[in-house]
This record gives sequence, structure tokens and C-alpha cells, in this order.
Amino acid sequence: MPPDAVAAAALALALCAATAAHAEGADVEGAQRLALYAQATYVEQETDAFHAPYRGPNSLTPAEGRETVDATLYLGTRLWHGAEAWLNPELDQGFGLDDTLGVAAFPSAEAYKIGKHQPYLRLQRLFIRQTLNLAGAQQEVGGGANQFAGMRAADRWVLTLGKFAVTDVFDTNQYAHDPRSDFLNWAAIDAGTFDYAADSWGYTVGAAAEWYQQAWALRAGLFDLSDIPNSPHLESGFDEFQIDLELEHRHQLWGRPGKLMLTAFDSRGRMGLLSAALALAQQTGMPPDLALVRSYRTRIGAHVSFEQELSDSVGLFARLGKAPGNTEIYEFTDIDRSIAGGVSVKGAAWGRASDTLGVAAIINGISAEREAYLNAGGLGILIGDGQLPHPGCEQVAETYYSLGLLAALHLTLDYQWVKNPAYNRDRGPVSILAVRVHLQL
Repeated sequence: MPPDAVAAAALALALCAATAAHAEGADVEGAQRLALYAQATYVEQETDAFHAPYRGPNSLTPAEGRETVDATLYLGTRLWHGAEAWLNPELDQGFGLDDTLGVAAFPSAEAYKIGKHQPYLRLQRLFIRQTLNLAGAQQEVGGGANQFAGMRAADRWVLTLGKFAVTDVFDTNQYAHDPRSDFLNWAAIDAGTFDYAADSWGYTVGAAAEWYQQAWALRAGLFDLSDIPNSPHLESGFDEFQIDLELEHRHQLWGRPGKLMLTAFDSRGRMGLLSAALALAQQTGMPPDLALVRSYRTRIGAHVSFEQELSDSVGLFARLGKAPGNTEIYEFTDIDRSIAGGVSVKGAAWGRASDTLGVAAIINGISAEREAYLNAGGLGILIGDGQLPHPGCEQVAETYYSLGLLAALHLTLDYQWVKNPAYNRDRGPVSILAVRVHLQL
């Protein structure tokens, strides 16, 4: 491990250790009023010496290794009845493979789009959540990061306002959603086509409302887009924004809980048409550049997601998504259609109740227009080999084993196999190995 990573990891662990001595605060009536949690995660990831006859500005490099470290504090306080506020300062350091480039289904969701050699501090979340209980059975909620312990009604409203991640509220899945504890691949933890509003670290400013009624839930949100596609800076005037909608139905199959969700987004901002960028490139003799043809337009996409418990130890998940292939992708990654599915197995069956084994498969595709754009030398958010004479679907298989060393400490070994990285049949397949250490307090 490089010296900067050692220093960052030591600082991350120190932050977590410092919180271990703090108990959650309580008022005179015994109700929890303050909460303090922390986490630290280290990921080292390496590619093999895969076949790569040519490369472009956004290509994945054979036989390369990179690491990331982050440490987060979760500071919470109750404001009034049903309301809580949370603050998440985070320390980050490191880089994703090729500075988070080279694969549309990028292999580490712990890698942000901006990396640095030295640790740096950011405020990732600052939000207020108001829960309005209506009726129905009372449900117990356990305390944890960004969540106070307590009781809530089955039928309720939940309102969230401030800075947070769209995926804190939308597209959640208990088996594939947290790169610090389950899968690492971007298209496994979220729908690959979900071009959700976010800065380069995955966070934005906005508001979300959730209505829970019996077995149903309806969510709606309004969020700020980046000032330009794939930018670290949010739009200052909220002139470019995204509307998110989600319908959820919770059910019982074979006496086991599951849920089905339909999620849609509507992004409204200055985006370029691929056909316009290609036409201009033919006139100038230069590679196509979407920045030259941007104008205010809408991009709409949707996906369905499914999760189902099969036993006390085994759960399934799946996602299927589609988004327009004629327009510049705004925030997430270069995927126009995606299907993903997998299984999560707890280790109780072999006497390791704190362990988890996960297996997932992902197939991503892009439109013929996007293939032509990339073949002409255009660059996407994460991909661009300078040419794409032989396009094909990007296929990913991921498996991980999370080993519970202590109650709060897990060591994970992760393997990913990527066929046609960046939709390029001339490059790969790629084997990617990763080690993850995660401490949660």
C-alpha cells in the first residue's frame, strides 16, 4: 500500500475509533436525542494483463492497480416530533482504475469520479427528515447510520430535504445497493440506466416525499443537476433539474417478503444530441464533441427492480432498465439498456452467520447512434477507446465473499470478469480482483 494510503487509512480508523467511546445521547425522559456513528472503508483493485491492441483517452489499462480510502461520520439530532437532522462529513483519498474510466459498468462504486493523492474532507450529506405517522401497525426501526431507533406507523409520510444522494431514497435494494458491504460494480448496486442527479461524488441537493399506504409506497423527488453533464459542480440556480418517481409494492411469496419497484427519471438540462455531434464532426473533420451541440432538452428513463427473500439466508435481486440512446448521458454512466440479477447468501448454512456470499450477472448495451459516436472518436462519461469498429454488449460477472472478522469489521474478496469492456469486442475480457476492508461503528 502506498504511504499516502497508509496515512489515510490510519486517519480513517482513528476517526472510527474515536467514536467507539461515545454512547448515544438521551434526554431526561430516556428518548434518544443525539446519535454518532462512523465507518471507514479501504478498497484495493487490480486488473489483469488483458488483451488491448489499442487504447483511447478513456480506456481501461491492463495490469493496473488503484486504491481508495474513505471515512465518514454520521452525526444526528432530533429536532421536534418526528423530525431528525443528519450531517455526514467524509474524508476521501485515492483513485479508481484509470481515474474511474474504461468500463461503463465501472467495477468499484467506492471510487468517485474525482480522485486525489492526499486525503481531503467533504460534506457529503446535510439533510432533515420528517416522518408523519398516519395509521396502521407500529413498526420498530433499528438505529444506525442516518437513522434513529424508534417506532413508526405502517402508513406514513416521509419528507427529506437537503443534500443527500438520490439513491438514498430511490432504487434501494437490501441485497445489492451498498458498495461498502455487498457488490462493488456500479450496475449491480444501482440500475445502470438510472442517470440520477449527482455531482462527481454522487450527491445532490433536493427534496423527496414518500407516501406509505399498506403494501404500497409512492415516492417523488426534485433534485438539482450538475451545471454541465458529468461535472463536480451542481447547477447554482436550479435551472437544470431532475424529477424522480417510484412506485413500490411489497408482497409475500411462499411466505417470504419481497418487493417490486418501478422507477422513472426526467432530466431537464442542456444536453447534446449524438446525431448533431456526429454531423458537426463530419463538417470539421474533428472527433465529435457533445459540448458543441448542447441545448435545453429532456431525457427520460425507467427501470424495474425486484427483490425476494427465499429463506432466512438466501435472497434474490434483479433490475431491468432502458433510457434514450440518442442523447448525451448527463450524470451516471454510459448505459442505454441494462439487465442485472443475482443472489445473496448468508453464511449461517456453513456456520458463519456474519459472512455473506454474493453472485451477480450484468448485461449492458448502447444504441447504434452511441456506437457510431464512440467509433468516430467521441468520449462518453466513462468510456472512449478512440474507435469502436466491433461493438458488443458489455457483460459482467461479479462474485464476492464478505468475511466477518469482528462484529464491526469485515474483510471482502471480490472478483469481476468483464467481457467487451466499453462495448469493445477488440479489448478484453478483463479479470478484476479487489480486496475491501470495512469498519462500521
